[in-house]
Amino acid sequence: MKRAGAASLGGSYRDLTALAAGDFAQHDLADLQAGGPLAFSGRAGARGSRNSIDSGDARPKKRFILVSNHLPIKAKRSADDSGWDFEWDEDALIAEANVGMGDEHEVLHVGTLQVEIDDLEQEAVSLELFSAFGCCPVFLGKELKEEYYKGFCKQQLWPLFHYLIPLSPTSAERFDPVLWQAYVKANKMFKDKLVEVLNQDVDYVWIHDYHLMVLPSMLRKQFLRLRCGLFLHSPFPSSEIFRTFPMREQILRSLLNADLIGFHTFDYARHFLSCCSRMLGVEHVTSRGAIMLEYYGRNVGIKIMPTGVNCDRLLAGLTWNETIWRRGELQAQFKGKTVLIGVDDMDLFKGIELKLQAVQRLLDTHADQRGKLVLVQVTNAPRSTGCELSALHDFCVKLVEEINSKYGTEDYTPIVWLERPVPLYERIALYSVADVAVVTATRDGMNLVPYNYITCRQGAAAEEATTSMVVVSEFVGCSPSVSGAIRVNPWSIDSVADGIEKAIKMPVAEQHLRHEKHWRYISQHTVGYWAQSFTSDLQKFTKDHGKMKCYGLGLALNTWKVVALTEHFRKLEMDHLEKSYATSSRRLFLLDYDGTLLPTNAVSTRPSEAVLDILRRLTADPANDVYIISGRGRNELGTWFQSVDRLGLAAEHGFFFKAPEAAEWTSRFEAPDEQAAWKQMTLPILETYTEATDGSNIEAKDSALVWHFGQADPDLGQWQAKELQDHLEGVLANEPVEVISGQAIVEVKPQGVSKGGMVEAIMNDAAHSGRAPDWVLCIGDDRSDEDMFAAIEHVTFSPHLPAEVFACTVGQKPSRAPFYVNEAEDVHLVLRSLADAHHHHLGSPKSPLGLGPEPDGSLPTTSLSPPLDGPN
Repeated sequence: MKRAGAASLGGSYRDLTALAAGDFAQHDLADLQAGGPLAFSGRAGARGSRNSIDSGDARPKKRFILVSNHLPIKAKRSADDSGWDFEWDEDALIAEANVGMGDEHEVLHVGTLQVEIDDLEQEAVSLELFSAFGCCPVFLGKELKEEYYKGFCKQQLWPLFHYLIPLSPTSAERFDPVLWQAYVKANKMFKDKLVEVLNQDVDYVWIHDYHLMVLPSMLRKQFLRLRCGLFLHSPFPSSEIFRTFPMREQILRSLLNADLIGFHTFDYARHFLSCCSRMLGVEHVTSRGAIMLEYYGRNVGIKIMPTGVNCDRLLAGLTWNETIWRRGELQAQFKGKTVLIGVDDMDLFKGIELKLQAVQRLLDTHADQRGKLVLVQVTNAPRSTGCELSALHDFCVKLVEEINSKYGTEDYTPIVWLERPVPLYERIALYSVADVAVVTATRDGMNLVPYNYITCRQGAAAEEATTSMVVVSEFVGCSPSVSGAIRVNPWSIDSVADGIEKAIKMPVAEQHLRHEKHWRYISQHTVGYWAQSFTSDLQKFTKDHGKMKCYGLGLALNTWKVVALTEHFRKLEMDHLEKSYATSSRRLFLLDYDGTLLPTNAVSTRPSEAVLDILRRLTADPANDVYIISGRGRNELGTWFQSVDRLGLAAEHGFFFKAPEAAEWTSRFEAPDEQAAWKQMTLPILETYTEATDGSNIEAKDSALVWHFGQADPDLGQWQAKELQDHLEGVLANEPVEVISGQAIVEVKPQGVSKGGMVEAIMNDAAHSGRAPDWVLCIGDDRSDEDMFAAIEHVTFSPHLPAEVFACTVGQKPSRAPFYVNEAEDVHLVLRSLADAHHHHLGSPKSPLGLGPEPDGSLPTTSLSPPLDGPN
């Protein structure tokens, strides 16, 4: 036990005000630049670890910073009231996770204490906890802690994540903006503490649970290449529940600013993925067994893994003198009895009242169990308050009294109600003597009671076969893991009663087989294994962070995100683009339409007069060849752009083509036939899926048939699209067509039709006609345009087509194009600037073209990069 008192004040925190004033007399400036007084630096080595300092290794170790609402520290006032006594809480899950870190990693804990520390003592306590325990406390203050933890976390987030929607306007669970602000403020104070200790070059941050869900965004704003994981220890509700939460986007986008998000079960992960799809339009992908979300250039990993228990500590606890003594007492007390064990917090979702009612039903209907069946119910103190919780407590106490009054005798008490602190040794003893563990929670994130129970039964085994029966609610996270348990619907009293009876009467041999199966899993999937697996995956998902170029976009929590780009992906530099344009002799423009010339939020699909004017000015220069390559039909494109002379058009991704000075449309493929066999086969299938999928529709192009499902339910649309693609691929296997899936579409089109093929045809025609360009600008925004970028990649290195190529995508996202502009309006500015270029002398001074704000929010300036010789 360590003590911190007022007399132990040091200089680490005391002089922060002096530092802010510029007084560096007692501090090394290099230390401050390393990231904070407790942060690592290569010069100082691995601070906070005596082992690493003694080893003399100058290289900093990787460090994991575990951030949780509460530190794994027990604190109490010293006997003489001169300070505080602290000791490590070995039973805290966050402390047990240290076992899985290994000696090769440093571990630092950040969180609050469960006691209030006076302002004058905070500095001394901080120093003591850091030096003695590797902990950095966050001091929220009593008022903020009440509003943040008991107010927002327990009264609003906790019920929401456990599927409770507040219907009454006076309910405490109704969203309260004041409590939300307290939640954000508390998360910000955690962020401020982490800024003091974090070095993004060597540190990994592991955030725990729903108390800190907006912390990833706050940290990512400060450290763009942050390596951060978050594990949610509670359930995650279905999208139908979560969508009712007013700050749903703020929560989702902040979670996506982590690199790895952990859940106990696939159900919780599935609900989260559904929320991302339905509310943000972010879809998940799978790769070699991993589930990922592609979010602005970063792959956010989804980790599905239940936590475990520290088996070694529980097994060792069975040898403690206190445990042996208490176990002997319990064996004598319950001799000849069948003991059920329940360990729960007094909480609305733990189902304690359902468990009591099930035992009552069993005693009512099975006379042979009266005088024999005992339920020992350990009821921990509630972590929240409210009238519903008080009513639940009163109901349970009254029910216990009724059962004991009806069936109890002088030497028999059917319900042993333990509503007091039960130390670990006594819990181990209770687990070890119980015949059946009963968990009837109506919703719970994990619930480790079955794991603890099975481990203690294993350790207490004598020469006879070990048994441990578990009756578990199907709504708790551990249910899939204990596959040999008897799963019940806790809302059905009869189902729970029947489950308990089945567990009691099951043959011993079968009980032993089930126990062995459970023990093999639990002994392998310990809390240390869970921590090691999560941290290992976090390192894998962030191994390339140092190579990324990261930009922050947005301001508020519901809009802020980090765009991660490869080191060769950069903003299109107008200064060099204009200079190369002016010195070239033959130029080629390859332009997409939707999302490139036409903004994505445009009300009308027709091009604006401003766009038409820019195109006219570009085509007026005989050195320019301009093409629009679109997925739209030829009639639309021909009508919209008929006022632009010398404009080349490619419709339906290049199936139809109209040369710059041609009057008629031509096709590089066989003329479309409305009666083509493949169309006759495809259309009835599309009509069947359209009828079965509300919100979908069919688009019949001259060359293709397209099924759109963007307005359908996202999940149903995706399921139907996958089934439709499989169906069509089977039916059309021998037809000269291909079935492709795109952004909310499934398209059937002739083989070989793509924008990339169209670009290759244009380039080859130009080379053969003596009009080979020496300057190419290709701009697009979606997947189909990636074919264009791929087609022109070889131009830079082709000896018969020597040209300076600028391939540019619209929006900062992963692309084969090496350049980007932010939005369609920036495309207009680029083209307008090039159209005006011949009015300027090359060397005359001019202002740089404004392409909107830079990624860091600053106003655009002329690039300081050296002149480019072409894309890397």
